[in-house]
Amino acid sequence: MISQTVVDGLKPYAIGEKIRALRLKKSMGLVELGKHTGLSAALLSKLERGKLFPTLPTLLRVALVFGVGLEFFFTDERKRRVVAIARKNERIRFPEKPGSSEVAYFFECLDYPATERKFNTFLAEFQDVPPEKSKPHQHPGVEFVYLLSGTLDIKVGNEDFSLEAGDAIYFDSAVQHSYRRIGKRPCEAVTVTLP
Repeated sequence: MISQTVVDGLKPYAIGEKIRALRLKKSMGLVELGKHTGLSAALLSKLERGKLFPTLPTLLRVALVFGVGLEFFFTDERKRRVVAIARKNERIRFPEKPGSSEVAYFFECLDYPATERKFNTFLAEFQDVPPEKSKPHQHPGVEFVYLLSGTLDIKVGNEDFSLEAGDAIYFDSAVQHSYRRIGKRPCEAVTVTLP
């Protein structure tokens, strides 16, 4: 028999609910999960309803089926940051290439306090650099740029695109791309990348 102290200590982790959510996400029944884990459907049902707490080996069997680590089950949902605010005065400004004398843009991470981010959001401030100093780069995923102010030239592959304030562009960031501010006016954009 498990003591009430242990029950109270495990309750916030909602292990049974997490097992159920994983199972339903894969459209899997209890019997099918039982076949993959070697556990009975009745036992799995009790685990999901919180009537029993799994041993670590039992939980590991379930974790392996869904490709998650044991730590997945031990995240206290009350401490998970569902809402995260990045205050302007707390953000840090980084150069595109630290230590370089020619910087095409500076950026600030707009979502750094969020845990389990599905995408990354930045505020980019583009500098006045000669075209030859605007080095192309690439990274897996996609990118979205919304221009807040100024004029920006974005080269994606062999194509050039000119954006004015209020314009937006979405592109495959695995293709080489570069940014270049046009003119002397300040040029800022919100950039979202999704791996």
